[in-house]
Amino acid sequence: MIELENLTKHYTKGALTTEVLRGVSLRIQKGEFVAIMGASGTGKSTLMNILGGLDQPTSGSYRLDGVDMARAGDDELSRIRNQKIGFVFQQFNLLDRADALRNVMLPLIYSDDDAGSAARAEEALAAVGLAARKHHHPSELSGGEQQRVAIARALITNPAVILADEPTGNLDSRNGLEVLAVFQRLHREGRTLVLITHDSGLAEHTRRMILLQDGRVASDVAVPQPRDAAAELARLAPTAVAKQPELPAT
Repeated sequence: MIELENLTKHYTKGALTTEVLRGVSLRIQKGEFVAIMGASGTGKSTLMNILGGLDQPTSGSYRLDGVDMARAGDDELSRIRNQKIGFVFQQFNLLDRADALRNVMLPLIYSDDDAGSAARAEEALAAVGLAARKHHHPSELSGGEQQRVAIARALITNPAVILADEPTGNLDSRNGLEVLAVFQRLHREGRTLVLITHDSGLAEHTRRMILLQDGRVASDVAVPQPRDAAAELARLAPTAVAKQPELPAT
């Protein structure tokens, strides 16, 4: 579970203090699929960095599965990021000189659990429909395929939470739907997913939308009937969409 209580974040440069988060309180239960929305400058990327243990709040509390992240030391934060959190960014952040398999294996370099890393990377690539592309380099992959490699990389440590920052921002509509279909299957398998976005169309594929305005939660609503990315993709080209493989159990 993710628990935030009256979370604030200020940045100070000289005599100037900028308030980015101004008392954010929310809870995200295990297995939820949540979109955190807001225009540029509302604090959503700052919030993602705090959720991922990449930054610390100025005040307030953040607990992940009962661990007070604000009080955790650097070593514990590194362990939590590696074992419990998977990151997917708008920029795919793949190594150009490494093929898809090697890119997916990268998180295991920093893990104590690197047994069978190649087999686990192949399984993660198969889970996002890229088993046949494992030896292709990023320059040989489409934007959607590169983002799916990034998702496979996030999956390889079997994290409880996946944080995705504008994951379809650099993709066309078809590739964006392919990525969203993967996220929806991950949700059905019981993962906790938090998507950071300014795109209401993307957020409509999740189960809950949290809107940030001026560093505060302006609204928090359930999505009773999320849009089905796989169905939308099938309508674009009904004969060209192959059945997606099932994800491994978490």
